[in-house]
Amino acid sequence: MTFYKECLGGELFLLTVGDSPLADQMPADARESILHSTLTNGALVLKACDMARGHVIKGPSFSLMLECSSEEEINRFFSALSAGGEVSDPLSVKFWGSTFGEVTDKYGNNWMLTYENTMHRE
Repeated sequence: MTFYKECLGGELFLLTVGDSPLADQMPADARESILHSTLTNGALVLKACDMARGHVIKGPSFSLMLECSSEEEINRFFSALSAGGEVSDPLSVKFWGSTFGEVTDKYGNNWMLTYENTMHRE
């Protein structure tokens, strides 16, 4: 992600496993690992994660995160990407207040979809 920051500019935020609610569920040696990263530059938002379902993905694997602009959009995209694929985390409001779901499409690519609806936040 630091490379993409160099290429695209913007602000980079890194969330470690240890700074997340998942800390107690993960081995101590994983707590310094990056759980999630976000690069923001104006309207551009690039998010990345190399963990899926609680463990680090080894090798050249990756997940694509799609930040949606509405409930309708996230539901439409999630449904389309799920066709012929496998849902690993159904859409729901998560601990951080966003609607989030995860699916592996029919080609084996992992997608994480999010919609940051401020109405879900306390």
